[in-house]
Amino acid sequence: MNLDDYRGVWVFIEQNAGKIEGVSLELLGAGRELADKLQVPLGGFLLGNEIKQLANQVIAYGADEVYMIDNPILKHYRTESYMKGVMLLAQKYMPEIILYGATPNGKDLASAVATDLNTGLTADTTMLDVDVDNRLLEASRPAFGGNIMATILCKKHRPQMATVRPKVMKALDPDSGRVGKVIEEKITLQEEDMRTKVLKIVNDVTKKANLADAHVIVCGGKGMGDIQGFQLIHELAETIGASVGGTRDVVEAGWLPHEQQVGQTGETVTPKIYFAIGISGAIQHVVGMKNSELIIAINKDPNAPIFDVATYGIVGDALEIVPKLIAQFKSQKVEQGGELSYA
Repeated sequence: MNLDDYRGVWVFIEQNAGKIEGVSLELLGAGRELADKLQVPLGGFLLGNEIKQLANQVIAYGADEVYMIDNPILKHYRTESYMKGVMLLAQKYMPEIILYGATPNGKDLASAVATDLNTGLTADTTMLDVDVDNRLLEASRPAFGGNIMATILCKKHRPQMATVRPKVMKALDPDSGRVGKVIEEKITLQEEDMRTKVLKIVNDVTKKANLADAHVIVCGGKGMGDIQGFQLIHELAETIGASVGGTRDVVEAGWLPHEQQVGQTGETVTPKIYFAIGISGAIQHVVGMKNSELIIAINKDPNAPIFDVATYGIVGDALEIVPKLIAQFKSQKVEQGGELSYA
């Protein structure tokens, strides 16, 4: 393998029923930065059925090139068909870096492609950079229970690949005036060649706390003492019309269900306002909320790492401070006619 034969940064553009997943647009923003550093084009590769109209959106969000396979056999995601499509593109055009969203489909596809291409894959990456001199992707993620950040390199194989969690990167503002190249390829797979069939698509209609879309989140940690103390988190959230989140310790203690966990093994969130209450600020939690627009931290330890990422910090006992905040917000609601504004 001659590593110098590989050039370009690619992003897997995951789409569902003709709509591009947000993480793919976020990765185009991150990929644009990497491609500019390496002085190579940024490509997005798109697989599906009747998806040609999506190419302009991919270009508007930063891609120079869109590699596309449009075929009815790709209408629904299946590991086998999508993997063969990516293999066709990657072996022909030889990108040096491929990024995937760390979604169920993205993680499944990336691992299958890495196996067939005999290359490495860094999973659940939270930071991306490149060593320009050696053309190495620096994919970083928390390790050893979140106590350190590990930067993983793939020195001997290409393409270098990573999956990246949603909400960790930021999408560029779309530019409808950008011009790019669309490259279409054909796949020869037939339905009778497939070992799996899609019989039915069942949408999840269960009601879950959707923290990823919340504008205001009140998140509590073990610093709330016990489940009774944690009720203050619920009360504050109810007062200000926010969603409730918790750390891994809180979920493991049974104070909240897992779908309300924020952090490396939970949800990654980017609300307008994030309250971090009784939370020390371990890496595995911070990677899940550090891109919030405004972070308000309350902790009695003045040296708690959470203050390093906080916009505003209050040093003190959360069990004493939170009731005062609740009272103040209730007073503001009365003055504002029962509603709080977060504009």
